[in-house]
Amino acid sequence: MLAIGIDLGGTNIKSALVDDDKGIVKKFSLKTEAVKGRDHVLSRLSQAIQKAADAADEQPVGVGMGSPGMISLDRTTVQNPPNLPGWESVNVSNEIQQRTGFSCLVENDANLAALGSHHFGKGQDFDHFIMITLGTGVGGGIIFDGDLYRGTTGAAGELGHVIINYPGPLSNSNTRGGIEAYLGQRFLSRYAADRIRHDSSNPLYKKFANRFDDLEPIDLYDAANDGNELAQEILYSSGEKLGYAIVNYIHILDIRKIIVSGGVSQAGDWILEPARKTAYKYMMATFHDGFELIHESLGNKAALLGAASLAFKQEVRT
Repeated sequence: MLAIGIDLGGTNIKSALVDDDKGIVKKFSLKTEAVKGRDHVLSRLSQAIQKAADAADEQPVGVGMGSPGMISLDRTTVQNPPNLPGWESVNVSNEIQQRTGFSCLVENDANLAALGSHHFGKGQDFDHFIMITLGTGVGGGIIFDGDLYRGTTGAAGELGHVIINYPGPLSNSNTRGGIEAYLGQRFLSRYAADRIRHDSSNPLYKKFANRFDDLEPIDLYDAANDGNELAQEILYSSGEKLGYAIVNYIHILDIRKIIVSGGVSQAGDWILEPARKTAYKYMMATFHDGFELIHESLGNKAALLGAASLAFKQEVRT
């Protein structure tokens, strides 16, 4: 069985033809051209879908799409997505079906990463787990009893906005000290740059002194592997913060398998090991049994695979 997965972003539209057993068969990418407005982007989406469909040797069962913004509970409508002008409220499902003939379901991109892991990655082994995505921001998805837990309106899983330090730094949360302010890529980079500026003898200072805006978590990872103690300390501190957040997630949900994905997670055990130790230390002993913190290696493919899985699940239910 084949389906089409779409990842809608402000800069690029990624599409994939996905086999329900083999995973991604072919991938494509188009520029979103968001500044040209809503109807133009919908046309670009239709082109991306058609390109994937043309690569199939059988009719895809449908389209699943990941999108920024708020998603309606029935997975049809996107509201106020950032970086997409004119998209105050768009019934994407109807628009795509009218333009391409394919049924279409829409979901938050972090939720789709959880679905992708559940069907094709490390989450295959678990009926219940929490996915934390450490990318530009921090997002998440909750798999409960083999399916997404979406709350009463479809907005559950905003894990990046859990507050761990009320007077802490700002991020995209409505208040200070959300976990995103410590683990979101640009916020981690900002914190690291502030630390490095105060140590002019550090090799990272010499490398980035005139271009701190270019500093990324991967640079910290590389430096940590080379023995840079400041880079190691920065990543360790970030991992501890992640551990505190995980304690909150587990205490609230009683789900003990935590899967971490996204670009920042590529720092591996420089972040994950302090997170693991901190979570285990501070969670109630009742929750120790079965606790695991696992890195998802699917990377950016997880959201596309999760998007296609929406279409697969819809096909099975109908």
